[in-house]
Amino acid sequence: MPAAARRPCVLVFAGHDPSGGAGIAADSEAIAAQGAHALTVITALTVQDNQHAYAVHAVDAQIILQQAMTLAARMQIAAVKLGIVAHSKNAGAIANFIQQLQRRQPGLPVVLDPVLGSGHGDALAQGDAVAAIQPLLKVATLITPNLPEASRLCPGAAGSLEQAQRLLHHACQDVLIKGGHGQEAQVRNLWYRRDQLQAAGAWEWQRLPGEFHGSGCTLAAAIAGQLALGNSLQQALQQGQEYTQHSLQQAYAIADGQLIPQRFHV
Repeated sequence: MPAAARRPCVLVFAGHDPSGGAGIAADSEAIAAQGAHALTVITALTVQDNQHAYAVHAVDAQIILQQAMTLAARMQIAAVKLGIVAHSKNAGAIANFIQQLQRRQPGLPVVLDPVLGSGHGDALAQGDAVAAIQPLLKVATLITPNLPEASRLCPGAAGSLEQAQRLLHHACQDVLIKGGHGQEAQVRNLWYRRDQLQAAGAWEWQRLPGEFHGSGCTLAAAIAGQLALGNSLQQALQQGQEYTQHSLQQAYAIADGQLIPQRFHV
């Protein structure tokens, strides 16, 4: 019997969404669709449907670390993807763990989707969501905020360039500011790098009708999966966006309200 093919692993820290539209479920599906494997550490249990989030219950930081250490002791981590962490204590514990990984694996990609609330503005953290993720900004190599998140992370900044410059003062080398919450006919996503004074890349995608549950998770996880495969960041950004756009084009309904991206393409 031939040896089984081995898939690269993405270590995911994110919350559980019982609707299956966002969070760990979305991350797992999107990463698998890239040809990588998700190692899933749940940071919070949420009470939500495809339309609204009603409550967030944090998982104890020690349980999170026990899971992560057990996985990293046996599996080679090719990339890390970060979603909601519920509060600053969890964020600090996860950031310390990632720093240990980065010392052992210089250049380890860490993709942070800075989820500060649901698509309808419902809280997904206990306390101040911006303050809660500060430790994670120091270990991320790529941050993927949407327009409202970039505004909250960088209050008073005049436009996406200044927002990116502020975020790049942290450890990250790259920022992708997503235009999905704008009003233009085309969604414009802008990639900024620390060593460049203007956008390193720009993509425009047709704005699709309707609203979607878990589109940000899908994109960040797909990018992390592509990076785990060994692709360059530019390739990962391109492939991740193409995959996400197709997932949204094929989205399906489970109830009235936000649609679910079709992450396993049929």
